[in-house]
Amino acid sequence: MNVINNFPGGSRSRVNLAGNRIREKSYTIDDLLVVNEWRASHRAVLNTFQAILRTRTRGTNIVVAQRHKRISTIFGKLNRYPEMQLSRMDDVAGCRLIFPDIDSLYRFRDTFLNARFHHKRRNTLDKYDYIKNPKSTGYRGIHDVYVYDVNSFIGRNLKGLMVEVQYRTNIQHAWATAVEVIGFITESQPKFQEGDTRYQNAMALASEILARAYEKTVGPFPEKDNKELAIEFLKLDRELRLLNTLRSLNAADQTVSTNRNTILIFSESGELEIKTYRDAPEALRALFQLEKERPGKDIVLVKADTSEDIRFAFKNYFSDARDFISLVETGCQILSSANVIEKKVLLKALEGKVHGIAEQTNPADPSQAPGS
Repeated sequence: MNVINNFPGGSRSRVNLAGNRIREKSYTIDDLLVVNEWRASHRAVLNTFQAILRTRTRGTNIVVAQRHKRISTIFGKLNRYPEMQLSRMDDVAGCRLIFPDIDSLYRFRDTFLNARFHHKRRNTLDKYDYIKNPKSTGYRGIHDVYVYDVNSFIGRNLKGLMVEVQYRTNIQHAWATAVEVIGFITESQPKFQEGDTRYQNAMALASEILARAYEKTVGPFPEKDNKELAIEFLKLDRELRLLNTLRSLNAADQTVSTNRNTILIFSESGELEIKTYRDAPEALRALFQLEKERPGKDIVLVKADTSEDIRFAFKNYFSDARDFISLVETGCQILSSANVIEKKVLLKALEGKVHGIAEQTNPADPSQAPGS
């Protein structure tokens, strides 16, 4: 008997047609079924890469997690990129690695880039290196896109699907988490440069502060003076009450079970619902059913080695911006060359009530920060 292995969703052209109809808001139930079949097929690709990465990070302090792109996020990306063909969307399957520092990140990536396997990296070395070339939003990290290659008869229909491997440090992760949380609790999306531009500016400034204070590099504002940078951020923080708002959130304290396939559901009221499953197929079926039943909710299927890793890698779903708050406040102190510097002192300087801020010796040695 001849078995025909079709491209997930029927064909690339059928997947692209469904994507075009979604963009035009003329899609049908059949189109959604095509998209869900195509999206579900990335699970095997995701599992292959996360297994490779877990093997290579075993015994290290590198956190590895994976996520399946939400259907709402796919819709949003199609609308933001009118020329994009859905079958070429390269981040439906995503693996995230979180490192203690930039040096360990680059060391691991260099080793992984030289690994011998059939899957081919699609991008050039520095194309998605947002540490060397930060985005204007303040995003920093590195993405590599791999094209899945398999020789087995059973899996050959998956050949050509893509997976994104994302590298970021703990510092960069804390910033990215805060950006996601802002998107949940306000009507603005600084990640996509949508809504109140003050949130976008504040988070871009915060990224610059974190880059200089902790990682001896720069972000989107390399031309700004250290103190100017801190003062501008704190001015926006005062207007938006940004840090206080983030501080007032109670990080969700739900326990994630030992089952590693976890669905996180974030409601408009800010409550987090957690569902866990023993195996990936059961979790995937539940994900599609939940998306059908709750079309307005943010729902994501994630996986990591431990419940602690899930909470760390996906802090945004737990409304946990505590690391970001502590880092940015201390970062302002470091860049302002003071051991202890209160917001009101900086704000007085901003308003011209004082002519300067006393220089004091800082154990973090702000003279080493770019822009000093």
